[in-house]
Amino acid sequence: MIDPGILDLGYLLSAGLFIFGLKMLGHPRTAPRGNQYGMMGMATAIITTVVKLEIETGLLGWKYILGGVLLGSLIGYVLAVRVEMTGMPELVALFNGFGGAASALVALSEALERIGIGAVDPANGIPADPLTLWVIWIAIGLSALVGWMTLTGSILAMLKLRGGISIFGKWIRTPTWGPPWLNPIKVACGLSVFTLIYLSAVNPENTDYVWYIVGLSSLLGIMLVLPIGGADMPVVVSLLNSLSGIAAAFTGFIIGNSVLIIAGSLVGASGLVLTFIMCKAMNRRLVDVLFKTFGGGGEKESLTRTKVGSDAYEVAMLADGAQSVIIVPGYGMAVSQSQHQVKEFGDLMEELFDTEVKYAIHPVAGRMPGHMNVLLAEANVPYDKLIEMDEINPEFPDCDLCLIIGANDTINPAARSGEGPLAGMPIMDCDKARVVVIIKRGLSVGYAGVDNDLFYEDKTMMLFGDGKEMMTKLNAAIKEL
Repeated sequence: MIDPGILDLGYLLSAGLFIFGLKMLGHPRTAPRGNQYGMMGMATAIITTVVKLEIETGLLGWKYILGGVLLGSLIGYVLAVRVEMTGMPELVALFNGFGGAASALVALSEALERIGIGAVDPANGIPADPLTLWVIWIAIGLSALVGWMTLTGSILAMLKLRGGISIFGKWIRTPTWGPPWLNPIKVACGLSVFTLIYLSAVNPENTDYVWYIVGLSSLLGIMLVLPIGGADMPVVVSLLNSLSGIAAAFTGFIIGNSVLIIAGSLVGASGLVLTFIMCKAMNRRLVDVLFKTFGGGGEKESLTRTKVGSDAYEVAMLADGAQSVIIVPGYGMAVSQSQHQVKEFGDLMEELFDTEVKYAIHPVAGRMPGHMNVLLAEANVPYDKLIEMDEINPEFPDCDLCLIIGANDTINPAARSGEGPLAGMPIMDCDKARVVVIIKRGLSVGYAGVDNDLFYEDKTMMLFGDGKEMMTKLNAAIKEL
């Protein structure tokens, strides 16, 4: 018989694969290999756990395990095949919710089992140490809090990213609002959950506490995400990802699974780091994201200026003489699904005019971290042409043509003024380019509600219309030169 202690080497291998995979996810070129390492690590952890349970307890539920694996694999395959790249933010939000739900259900199962046997340790059937019992119940409560909050918050985030809820063929938009009484209710709800966790540890045989924790945690997740609008969605998605990892770490502590603790801690820590990076990119504090409205919840500036639009042939003639072009994608590119036309434009500039073409990526462009990278990768844009904001900004003064597709707040010079909602937010220095071309449906303000002076500068040309349609016309005009 295999020594169960030897099987812990499987957990060590799994943890190593998770760490190396996470490291590789830091660069688009190595991200696919990082995903493969992560999958190998998870497969190793699952196999090790199943074998260990079989040896230690004589596990008899193989049909349920195989059924769960097959069902989960089928759901994951269908989602992966059907989702479009523009729908990746919703899918990521949903996966975060699934992770939280898995941890919450394990915690719930453990709680109900312990309620049935009182102070007896389910592992060996002998009375548990009071301190150990206390710590376990606190961990169960925290896992339930974070898990259920992540599930409901992620589902609401997915619906917001999707645009609303479809009922009988009609879309009902999910709200973005922050009434003054909502924050006190959030605080009261959070304090109530912690009180219930304490009561469940003091009186572990009361099942009511467990269900109250589930209900209030689910409600808290909805209330946290409800007021948050589109501009803050990259922060929310990365935060929910972190919370799903934290819930998994708590669950690993409850059931004594070391690899779950390691994997959950890695996801939780990396998600928090990414969350703070997103906050820094928007010059926002996390507490402001969670408890204060931004832009969309306040008043928007009224437009008093006008701008005459240009046509695709004018832009094509200017592009003919450009030696360097920087393309700045925004959420409008994702909405119009014009990434392939953008890639064609870059190829035409390189082939016909021998122009140097680069793509400038703002950290919070789109609706999830790396949204623009994902879309451009789908269009087969080389990774080495995707340049982060801090690296590309010094190159704008030497840029002959800056082409912006559907960006607004991330290119608004008002952020340098030190006043208003955008004050201090790092932006792309597009206004320093020699010529700026902006593809946008109109002169409407961005989510922050601030008018953009760049639209009205003499060197700025506006192509009003759908991103995909205007890029198609621009490419056709370039071919006719």
